[in-house]
Amino acid sequence: MSIAAIIVAAGRGTRAGGDLPKQWQDLRGEPVIAHTFRALRPFVDNIVVVLHPNDQARWATLGLAADHMVSGGATRDASVRAGLAALENAAPDYVLIHDAARPLVSAAIITDVIAALAHHEGAAPAVPVTDALWTGTEGFVSGTQDRAGLYRAQTPQGFHYGAIVKAHAQMQESALDDVAVARAAGLDVAIVAGEERNLKITTADDFARANSMLGPEMDVRCGNGYDVHRFGEGDHVWLCGVKVPHGRSLQGHSDADVGMHAVTDAIYGALGMGDIGQHFPPSDPQWKGAASQIFLRHAVGLAAENGFQISNVDCTLVCEYPKVGPHQPAMKAALAEIMGLDADRISVKATTSERLGFTGREEGIAALATATLVKS
Repeated sequence: MSIAAIIVAAGRGTRAGGDLPKQWQDLRGEPVIAHTFRALRPFVDNIVVVLHPNDQARWATLGLAADHMVSGGATRDASVRAGLAALENAAPDYVLIHDAARPLVSAAIITDVIAALAHHEGAAPAVPVTDALWTGTEGFVSGTQDRAGLYRAQTPQGFHYGAIVKAHAQMQESALDDVAVARAAGLDVAIVAGEERNLKITTADDFARANSMLGPEMDVRCGNGYDVHRFGEGDHVWLCGVKVPHGRSLQGHSDADVGMHAVTDAIYGALGMGDIGQHFPPSDPQWKGAASQIFLRHAVGLAAENGFQISNVDCTLVCEYPKVGPHQPAMKAALAEIMGLDADRISVKATTSERLGFTGREEGIAALATATLVKS
């Protein structure tokens, strides 16, 4: 079963305003037509993009691989026929005809249209009319219209390829859409459920609606940190902000809190801002013996200054001793307080290295951490 799509994009779209046709205007950093193309691409074997001759150079700058690019005609009907002709050699079983100005079409609509074509010559999405309908004369309400059985048509409108080619060839007058062409030729067209989200951008206000439907732009960052400190003389270790009794202490320029250092570096990493050593050089005597929460608070502050919220942190301590389990709740609470997070967004866990390597020989402790940052 082969499926093709035709994206009709040759119109000028002047009602949307702006210096460019609406399909070339910006929507979240790229032209509307780019969103439309990416929505359809996973579901079809061939895509034909029907463009105005003046827009072909613009298409080339997008880096999107259409299977065919053809010039449109003076009317939508003529543009669709040009797209259908481009598919003559491929002769797909089904063809989906879609407006370039509907960039938010969902996977569910596309797959529902395709599925309906297994039993019908045509299928198209539509939304039932729910508002009251009036007739009007000279600015005044002149009557009402029964809305029962009325739908707002959407695209993609899908058809058996050979049937819609023949229907267009027979059509002698202009049609509102391809469903009208199909029905004029006697084809049955099934209605599948459309969505309010599948709006057609027509006016400037529709761009605001489309942006709103896309939801907030999110910047999600993930960083990792790794740190090691060796054991030396002492009677405790600092791990994730908790003083843990032990027969030896971890050695370092600061308090050598290996877990907190790894978490701090994970946050710096997600921000693309280096590591602890860059912000707090060990060559600087002012940081000798410093509490590691100073470093972590600095990283958390940088995240906030750059508009990021820390979503969650996961830290793994690698050691034979001391046992971390009894102190885990206190460690989570200490990190949560410093980062301003709920404790359930923080994981602190421990593992051994099965007596292998420097941690297995109890020469030191290693820590790995991952931090996720989100900006919306």
